[in-house]
Amino acid sequence: MLMQEAVNDFTETLARSGRSSPATVEAYHRDLQGWLHFMQSRGHQDIAHIQPGDLRAYLMAERSRGVAVRSLRRRFAALRALYRHLQKESPDLSNPVQGIIMPKSEQRLPDWLTVDQAKQLMDPAEKPSTTPNFAQSRDQLILELLYSSALRVSELAGLDLQDLDRHGGTVRVMGKGSKERIVPAGKTVWRMLDLYLPLRHALLMDKHLLEENALLLNASAHRLSIRSIQIRMKEMGEKRLGQHIHPHTLRHSAASHFLQSAGDLRAVQEYLGHAGIATTAIYTHMDYQQLAHVYDAAHPRARHTKRPETEDNL
Repeated sequence: MLMQEAVNDFTETLARSGRSSPATVEAYHRDLQGWLHFMQSRGHQDIAHIQPGDLRAYLMAERSRGVAVRSLRRRFAALRALYRHLQKESPDLSNPVQGIIMPKSEQRLPDWLTVDQAKQLMDPAEKPSTTPNFAQSRDQLILELLYSSALRVSELAGLDLQDLDRHGGTVRVMGKGSKERIVPAGKTVWRMLDLYLPLRHALLMDKHLLEENALLLNASAHRLSIRSIQIRMKEMGEKRLGQHIHPHTLRHSAASHFLQSAGDLRAVQEYLGHAGIATTAIYTHMDYQQLAHVYDAAHPRARHTKRPETEDNL
């Protein structure tokens, strides 16, 4: 099979399966296209002709041009998934991924804000106009939702009007793997929503697009993109805090502040929509073993058995 056909078949099958988010499928496709172009530059066209040495040459070439180990591991994961898929159809196909060991990357904790920094970002000393315009009210709503509800930027961009329940004080989001969850939204969110919605409606009237359901709109009255949210966050962070703020910074900060105040690990896990406790550990600056002990002691569904005293948890 030609390499391009193999990559296309894999990503199309992955997309149809629904087991991975569109962002994951796109990332796999992008990484595999880079690998494909490298192999073609070395004269390879048939997937069956790829050898372990070819893969090592690709990974070394990527590393030599400055690609981080974390990104190399992601590329390697895409290749492993590709060959796993291909061997389901062709069990005799050699798998050059087997036997290649990737170095472990250092676990880097996400950036986070102190409580005072978060307050300064959300409530800057330089007050906005008493009659904020569309962009000002929308951008403040973005901040409030990211911090109040600890949303991923993709979840925020995907919100529709009907996902906000004012009566219940909650927001319905579609998380990774198309998993729906309900998260709380603070009173400031609803206050900012009252400022934003009339301006949003006026924009839709002007553009004759009243059927648009997206909560966050751009100046053309279409759904605000993830990239646009990232740019707005960067600008607000630099203006209000003098530093670059990524949307994920607020998600991590919200989880950290929640845990510091409530000390409820299970609540934080549900709040963030994490499938397992190990992922929550990354967001809370705490060692996994410490988290596991807290979980075992506090959660009614935990095993409540003593853990063996190994070097890992002493």
